[in-house]
Amino acid sequence: MKLLVTRPMTKAAEAAISARFETKFRDNNTPMTEAEAAAALAEYDAIIPTLGDAFRGSAFDEAPRAKILANFGAGFNHIDIEAAKAAGLTVTNTPDVVTDATAELAVTLLLMTARRAGEGERLARSGNWTGWHPTQMLGSQVSGRTVGVIGMGRIGRTIARRLQRGFDMRVVFFNRSTVSSLDFPARQLASIEAVMRQSDFVVLAVPGGANTHHLIGAETLDALGPNGIIVNISRGDVIDEAALIAALQGKKIRAAGLDVYENEPEIPAALTALDNVVLLPHLGTAVEETRTEMALRALDNLIAFEAGQIPADKVG
Repeated sequence: MKLLVTRPMTKAAEAAISARFETKFRDNNTPMTEAEAAAALAEYDAIIPTLGDAFRGSAFDEAPRAKILANFGAGFNHIDIEAAKAAGLTVTNTPDVVTDATAELAVTLLLMTARRAGEGERLARSGNWTGWHPTQMLGSQVSGRTVGVIGMGRIGRTIARRLQRGFDMRVVFFNRSTVSSLDFPARQLASIEAVMRQSDFVVLAVPGGANTHHLIGAETLDALGPNGIIVNISRGDVIDEAALIAALQGKKIRAAGLDVYENEPEIPAALTALDNVVLLPHLGTAVEETRTEMALRALDNLIAFEAGQIPADKVG
């Protein structure tokens, strides 16, 4: 089976994949265009795509040679699943292995934003710090406060569990379906707005895609209120970025911690100009062990598919 991997991987991942398949690793980190995706589908039997690679639209216009897209990542909104299925392709992802790293990053962002750590780090480097004083850069306490989680899947549950157990936080959450088996105290509320109104901090942990595009807009941000902080580690377009900027500029919410953006890698100048936002360059799963495990999970799906089995992580 002739395989294309659309980005360079960790050394351990590249060695394992190359040992099993005839593999080409694309040698740059820019997302593939639809035209490049179409060419790859015509040339290779299997592809490991990554975030942002445009396997949608015209990419599937011609009958492809490829039979499987073993996506590197839990999220797969860059792949048109229905178009892939119609063209005869199986699509898989890499759940589970991303959970801990992504949850850690969410907690990192929440703490950085609450305690104004990004702003403080910039001040410390600037040479303009004049020394400690009693009202310097006062932030928000995290321990004992209320966190709202939007999306109580694997990642949402892990985030909530760590915040509840580590910081004694009260947890409220919104999920489209009823959640009944949690191993920590939490209350499911009927709407996102209800979660926003009851929370000091809100973490977004929903999948990307049409169903969650602009899930958070001006009205939901208004419900969070002027002391509220929002953290997004899901997909950038889950928040209406223009509405978020307006809420931050107008102090309708206190702050935001963002790892993802609506039009990555573009980050609006209006966001970078604000001190009440922490910005990270999509670091959610950026742990070497995690990235290797993600690649090996994609490899397992390919091996199962080649053997005529249904891959464990089949999504389409």
